[in-house]
Amino acid sequence: MPIATPEAYAEMLDRAKAGKFAYPAINVTSSQTLHAALRGFAEAESDGIVQISTGGAEFLGGQYNKDMVTGAVALAEFAHIVAAKYDVTIALHTDHCPKDKLDGYVRPLLDVSAERVAKGLNPLFQSHMWDGSAETLADNLAIAQELLAKAAAAKIILEVEITPTGGEEDGVTHEINDELYTTVDDALRTAEALGLGEKGRYLLAASFGNVHGVYKPGNVVLRPELLKDLQSGVAEKYGKPAGSQPFDFVFHGGSGSTAEEIATALENGVVKMNLDTDTQYAFTRPVADHMFRNYDGVLKVDGEVGNKKTYDPRTWGKLAEGGMAARVTEACGNLRSTGTKLK
Repeated sequence: MPIATPEAYAEMLDRAKAGKFAYPAINVTSSQTLHAALRGFAEAESDGIVQISTGGAEFLGGQYNKDMVTGAVALAEFAHIVAAKYDVTIALHTDHCPKDKLDGYVRPLLDVSAERVAKGLNPLFQSHMWDGSAETLADNLAIAQELLAKAAAAKIILEVEITPTGGEEDGVTHEINDELYTTVDDALRTAEALGLGEKGRYLLAASFGNVHGVYKPGNVVLRPELLKDLQSGVAEKYGKPAGSQPFDFVFHGGSGSTAEEIATALENGVVKMNLDTDTQYAFTRPVADHMFRNYDGVLKVDGEVGNKKTYDPRTWGKLAEGGMAARVTEACGNLRSTGTKLK
């Protein structure tokens, strides 16, 4: 199956919302981690989302010039070719783009897709994220309005983060405190500015105590039940039926969450959950094991020649791919997307 068309992506999100499941959104930084993500989705028989952060795109652009657009476009083009060999549907997304990087990342990528659409092709990416959580909500939503119009014209879904997620993500840092909880008023202001689909479809990253990165149980207080309040408050304001869910929510900082927290989030409209920290470790752990077990083979110790079979990147790279793929498959199970692929 090729990369999702705009119609297929919309169907994926609709099915997730109706079925109370979500897609893992896996950050990738190389062709190898891309294959690991694709393999994990295929083995789970789940469609999924692959995403590239600004830091990931910079890394993909190469250390010589670190160009984010070049890195993102190159991997996306590669994904359009190799994903066709996997029997699942994959959406391409760009993750966390703050204000100071919009002109060097999301806006140029929107232009790339707009040019493709003008030629009768599908967009290169299926969704992009604007992270305005470091801005005032008024400024955040003003920029979101501009980006949503451009995204809709290019048949792309926009993701917006309206309030802070704690921890650090590609240089954007927020303290872990009481501000990490979106209010009903925040949600109402978002609906007023961006509409409820009539101005273009968007995903909403609301905060319910989320924190990026590594944390131990008990250090973070997640309140996924808050999402129900946000849905109900907006539904009531706009005359929607009781129990309806106007927003398609995104769960950020999903690594380390409990099964109960995830289940509550799914019941309240989460259709996408980001995973990066856990999959990074799952990729690196088998490599570390290989290096420790084959120390005198991967290094030319005491003037010896080492063992080419152990330091060949393909040897340990296959182990890394397998480790990360297994974690992606596990995430599909946790989010109830296993066995739900479109075809």
